[in-house]
Amino acid sequence: MLVLLAPGQGAQSPGMLTPWLEVDGVPDTIARWSELTGLDLLHLGTEADAEEIKDTAVTQPLVVALALLAHAELERRVPVPAGTMVAGHSVGELAAAAMAGVLSPDDAVALAAVRGREMAAACALEPTGMAAVMGGDPDEVVDWLAGFGLVAANRNGAGQIVAAGALDALDKAVAAEDRPAGKVIKLKVAGAFHTHYMAPAREAMRQRAGDVRVADPVRPLLSNADGQPVSSGAEMLDRLVAQVTSPVRWDACLATMAAAGADALVELPPAGTLTGLAKRELKGTRTVAVKVPADLAKVADLIGPETETADGSST
Repeated sequence: MLVLLAPGQGAQSPGMLTPWLEVDGVPDTIARWSELTGLDLLHLGTEADAEEIKDTAVTQPLVVALALLAHAELERRVPVPAGTMVAGHSVGELAAAAMAGVLSPDDAVALAAVRGREMAAACALEPTGMAAVMGGDPDEVVDWLAGFGLVAANRNGAGQIVAAGALDALDKAVAAEDRPAGKVIKLKVAGAFHTHYMAPAREAMRQRAGDVRVADPVRPLLSNADGQPVSSGAEMLDRLVAQVTSPVRWDACLATMAAAGADALVELPPAGTLTGLAKRELKGTRTVAVKVPADLAKVADLIGPETETADGSST
C-alpha cells in the first residue's frame, strides 16, 4: 500500500518554492492563493530568509500550499493507485484533507492562513513554548510531563515526544535529573501549539470552517486525533478545528499505516521530516522525500509500471 504524507510546520526551508515555479500553472495558482490569504507566497517561498518564514502566520499556509502544488503535479504525472492512504502532520492535515477530496485546495490554504495567523496571535498572549523529549517509554514520559503541568503535544513515534506548556514549566523539565528520557531540548517555536493555550485560534478556525463545503474522502484519510481513518467529510472538518488545541498522535498514524500493510511512503514537499520518522519506526518501508519536481520520477519508480488508479483503470 502507498501512503502520501504532508508535512507540517518546521519542515520549511528558504527557497523551497523556487523549483516548482517551472511547473505549468504554478505561478498563477500562487498568485491566486496570495490574494486569497493576503500573503505574498511567491516572495515567502523564493526570496524570504529562514527567519521570515519561521513566523507561524506565514509558515502554515506556505507549507500547505507547497504540498498541494506538488500533489497536483504528481496526479498529472503519475497514476496514483486506488486505495492510496493519505495523512498529514499538524497543519499538514489540511493538505491531506484536500488530497483526499474533503476540502478544495483553495479552502485548505485559506484555512491554513487563518490557523497560522490566529495561532501566532494566541502565542503572544502568554509565555509558552515546546521542548523535544527524546527516548524513554512514551507513557512514562507523558506521565512525567504531567507532573510539570506539561502536555505531550506531539507523540511522533520513533522515540520522539514534543512537550508543550508554560515556559517556566519547560525550564524545570529541562533541568530535572529524574527524567525518564535521554534528553529534553527546548525548541525555537512561538508557543505551546496543540494545547489549551491555542483556544482563541481554535474558535477562529471554527468560525472560518463554517463557510467551507466538504465532501467525504475518496481515499483513506488518517486523523491526527487517533490515527484512524475518517469516512465523513463533516467529521474531518470538525477534527481539523479541534486539532488546534489537541495533541498530534502521529505515532498512532504510523501504527495504522503499519497495520494496513503500508510498504511505500511518499512525503510531499517540504519533505524529509516524516520520511525520517518512518525510516526509524517502519523499518524496511520504501520512502521517497519529494523536494523538487524531478523527484516525482522516483515516485513513479516506487509505484511501478502496472497500477490501478482511483477510477479503476490500469496503466
